[in-house]
Amino acid sequence: HGGRGRPMALWSHAVRLLALLVIAFTAWDIRMHAIREYGKVIHEFDPWFNFRATQYLADNGWSKFFKWFDYMSWYPLGRPIGTTIYPGMQVTAVAIWRALRATGIASLKMSLNDVCCYMPTWFGVSSTLLVGAMTSEATKNANAGVFAAAVMSIVPAHLMRSVGGGYDNESIALTAMCLTFYLWLRSVRNERSWPVGALAGLAYVNMVAAWGGYIFVVNLIGVHAGLLVVIGRYSSSLHKAYSLFYVIGTYGAMSVPVVGWQPLRSLEQMGPFAVFGFMQLLEISEQLRKRRGLSPKEAAKMRLVVFGAASVVASVVVGALYPTGYFGPLSSRVRGLFVKHTRTGNPLVDSVAEHQPASTNAYFQYLQAWTCYLAPIGWAYMLAHAMFYYAKWLTASAADRDRYDAVVDARTPAKLFLVTYGIVGYYFCNKMVRLIILLGPVASALSGTAAALLFDWATGQFAWLAKKAQELDEDAADGEDAPRAGGAKGKGAAREASKEAAKKKGKGKSGSSSSKAGKAAWQLYDSPPVRVGRVLAAVFVLWAQAKYFREFYDICQAMAGGMSHPSIMMKGHLRDGTPVMIDDYREAYWWLRDNTPADARVMAWWDYGYQITGIANRTTIADGNTWNHEHIATLGRCLTAPEKHAHRIIRHLADYVLVWTGGGGDDLAKSPHMARIGNSVYDDICPGDPTCRMFGFDRAGTPTPMMANSLLFKLHSHNHRPGVQADPSRFQEVYTSKYGKVRIYKVLSVSKESRAWSADPANRVCDAPGSWYCAGRYPPALDWLKEKRKDFRQLEDFNRGRDEEGQKYYEEYMARMEGRSSTTDAHAAAKEKKKRLDAAGPAKKQDSAETSKMHALVAANDIDGVAHWLAKDPGAVKMRSSDGRGPLWWAYESGNVDMAALLLAAGASPDAVDE
Repeated sequence: HGGRGRPMALWSHAVRLLALLVIAFTAWDIRMHAIREYGKVIHEFDPWFNFRATQYLADNGWSKFFKWFDYMSWYPLGRPIGTTIYPGMQVTAVAIWRALRATGIASLKMSLNDVCCYMPTWFGVSSTLLVGAMTSEATKNANAGVFAAAVMSIVPAHLMRSVGGGYDNESIALTAMCLTFYLWLRSVRNERSWPVGALAGLAYVNMVAAWGGYIFVVNLIGVHAGLLVVIGRYSSSLHKAYSLFYVIGTYGAMSVPVVGWQPLRSLEQMGPFAVFGFMQLLEISEQLRKRRGLSPKEAAKMRLVVFGAASVVASVVVGALYPTGYFGPLSSRVRGLFVKHTRTGNPLVDSVAEHQPASTNAYFQYLQAWTCYLAPIGWAYMLAHAMFYYAKWLTASAADRDRYDAVVDARTPAKLFLVTYGIVGYYFCNKMVRLIILLGPVASALSGTAAALLFDWATGQFAWLAKKAQELDEDAADGEDAPRAGGAKGKGAAREASKEAAKKKGKGKSGSSSSKAGKAAWQLYDSPPVRVGRVLAAVFVLWAQAKYFREFYDICQAMAGGMSHPSIMMKGHLRDGTPVMIDDYREAYWWLRDNTPADARVMAWWDYGYQITGIANRTTIADGNTWNHEHIATLGRCLTAPEKHAHRIIRHLADYVLVWTGGGGDDLAKSPHMARIGNSVYDDICPGDPTCRMFGFDRAGTPTPMMANSLLFKLHSHNHRPGVQADPSRFQEVYTSKYGKVRIYKVLSVSKESRAWSADPANRVCDAPGSWYCAGRYPPALDWLKEKRKDFRQLEDFNRGRDEEGQKYYEEYMARMEGRSSTTDAHAAAKEKKKRLDAAGPAKKQDSAETSKMHALVAANDIDGVAHWLAKDPGAVKMRSSDGRGPLWWAYESGNVDMAALLLAAGASPDAVDE
């Protein structure tokens, strides 16, 4: 039947090509929800910084971009943009924009804003196709590649960072990552494919320039290469492929300013470097063995000498460099990936939800049931398939090993890469939900593999029906042609003769009992009744695949709509049901742009900094770069401090204060984080309580005294809550958005001296005379504030030591945030409050409504309720019921250790006895 094979193969290729075109269109279309609904609008927060940087690059060129010190952000300190940014996305966007303009085609001459809005959709398509290519390369199954691409095109784990308008680093970094992985697999395909390692290195350079997640890429490839060496699959081809990848990739990475020498200094990148060095020693040993014709025993001794000498040299070099601080430590977030935690000890990091560990619900939300159930099957198949051939090679005799080498090299490395990727990706996602984006490609590849296995088996069952139909056609043709053929055998007769010959040949051979059992099992499997059952099962499998993939598709489409909300604008409904577009945030920024001086300084929580500089084009105090914890803590202090105290600081830093209002995730909802972050540097904000429980609301929605007196509460609720009003001599309301989402206040009595001092270039500190790198400083009027703060060592940074006070803060913070017993020296706290409590006098023993209420709060472990009560009436800690028992006894009786700690800190005496 060879004549029919080629047309069928061409037909299969055509169907796959058509499927890939549909998949590519779907990948683009599903990412266009936001642009269709909201227009070409940059989304959220970080994308606005990315767009502003892109615009700067387009307007000023490459040289100025990398020497750009931005004094409109992080006022009055500023930020060096060119050396702290991964510029790959900006460079790519400007290159595309200029290329489109160069075509001269009017329809392609879009604005830079439009290019940035469309880029995530374009790169979403490219990463989809690359995942398909990567899967096909690993499985040697084109259908697996098509299924993997279909999943990747719509899986929410990829969608969440690649919708139109979501101009963020990950939107193009995933393409660079998938390209790097595909080219790496291509480079280890066989002994002649190693030159592709150079292309993998170039793709990796693109990845480095685009996103800090490049560390995951280089380590994963390093682990894979090292694993191949460990299992005995080292070869000169592997050495060449990895060496090209590592040398080209590392050299290119070091050319990116924000990376610099990190690949050769950072501990988190020493693994791939160690694999590179190990391979060089292996290759040297192998070449020496071949040239000298050494026996296995002599070769082993020679390797021992080579590796021993290298170890001595490495030890000397490391010993000389380590004391100098040459080797950078593991970054705090990378180290945190290897430690079980739900809190880092840093209130700034803990305030970001995406830094928390992934839950089971997160996997089913971002991968969906289709992928969650099929991916483990694909992973198990990959592992079993790779290990099957590897085991055959491992157990083969020396004479047969050469025969298996080519088979193992073709089937094992790529499959082991996806197996390794699945393990490493799942582990890291389990530690930080944000990294679930890294799981999208491998989950798509593994689930696509499993789906293809089922599809191939199911469609294979229909081959029997096609074959049977062809045989019937041939028999019918034989019957018509027999008279004309003069009695010669027709095709049907020849087929029967062939079967009889095969049976006789089989009878002439003696086989083992296992082979006989296998033949019997095959005969049963291939018997007509089972064939019919297999066809029916195949019909069910194909129907189930179509059904569940359709459900997967529909859910992903619905989620795409939800993920496409720009957050900077939203749809809503009035009370009468009228649909409206709420564009308060942009309108507020436009008001700043059009109604304030060009050099106006705007204070707002750091979340909004990128939008203020990107849309309003005004100077901000902080933004999402969050590089300076102490500066953000100062911002937190300003917003959570009493109005008079806050104004004393703000008048030296800002001309306007902007707050988000209107409920939901507004500034009041974020205010506990502001207080905690501020308290981590200024411990007088919430003395003795790093979690600042005294700053908030009770269950009835009543603000605590600390909250009620704060600047944030007064600006947020000014004239909206009875009796709440900002001091008109300090803050003047100048703008409230249409739907009440944003309020802007002008700061009165701004210090002209501080403004002029901060604007004077002579007061900046340059790293060298005449340098462009000149950081700003706080004005002298705030020296008193700088003296009050204690620089916050990144408490989740396990590489740096903490003094006794820092350790105490860390333990107290972690205990309170995790609901454990605090470690505060409650007795010392009680002594400090003794004078105040003594003024309240001895408590009377009596049953009253107050003692009943206190008993109920303590028994229910209502920490906030008791804390609010004691804040208003410190003497309540001494109250006694008629039996002589009080709050501390009730806490002990209920086993509420946190409540007992609070009462002790409030002045309850553990030595008190019945009078």
